[in-house]
Amino acid sequence: MKYKMIVTDLDDTLLNSQGKISSEDKKAIMEAQEAGVKFVLASGRPTYAMRDLAKELHLEKYGSFILSYNGSIITDCKTNKNILEETLTVDEIHKLYDFSKRKNVEIITYLEDTIISEDYSSYIEVEVDLTKMPFEKVKNFKATIDKDCVKCIMLEDPSYLSKVEKELKNELEKEFSIAISKPFFLEITKLGVDKGSSLLRLVDLIGIKIEEVIVVGDSYNDLPMLKVAGLPACVENAKPEIKEICQFISTSNNNNGMSNLIKKLIFEK
Repeated sequence: MKYKMIVTDLDDTLLNSQGKISSEDKKAIMEAQEAGVKFVLASGRPTYAMRDLAKELHLEKYGSFILSYNGSIITDCKTNKNILEETLTVDEIHKLYDFSKRKNVEIITYLEDTIISEDYSSYIEVEVDLTKMPFEKVKNFKATIDKDCVKCIMLEDPSYLSKVEKELKNELEKEFSIAISKPFFLEITKLGVDKGSSLLRLVDLIGIKIEEVIVVGDSYNDLPMLKVAGLPACVENAKPEIKEICQFISTSNNNNGMSNLIKKLIFEK
């Protein structure tokens, strides 16, 4: 088989507008795994918010993996152990907090399995709803965050946040990995850590060539893994900049995009 692994983003790619995997997509994923293809979930979401989907797709049975927090953590589903974990230091998180205050945007991070912020808004509510994680509103963010954490997100209206992204990159691009996921989510991880760098480490660890990997995405934080993929692919609803670099454009996330891709790229002779 030409391709031995499919790596996919979740929101607006594998998941439909209801946040579910369609029955057609699930059936195709199970058939691909039965044929020996590894299926890997790669998302900006915390690990906690990806475990149920991994169980739904029986990734533990087929020895596959989760790339969470934009690649900051790689989890072996078979053993439920992290085989990679990259974190931001306390000083780095405090620095990002200070930047967020200067730019008047909200900021969240993750302490264990709890979302932490001094604010609560409709944008933060989206993350809470998506992840189903506990949320704690704190009086003093810097006093609360007293140990390393995996990722921060700055949140605000998309038109303003895009300006903040440019300013953050101008000021701190040499210190952090920075990417927009959803239009109102500006995600920050350790420098050099993204979905692409973690995917390269994963395939090296398990002995698969990157040329044997299909990557599927829709948004800007998927760019690093699409750029290194053997075959970069996207759903029809992907951002125009994503479509430009993809060799295969499937149907949309609301029209069984994964099933269509698997049929065309895995099983069609």
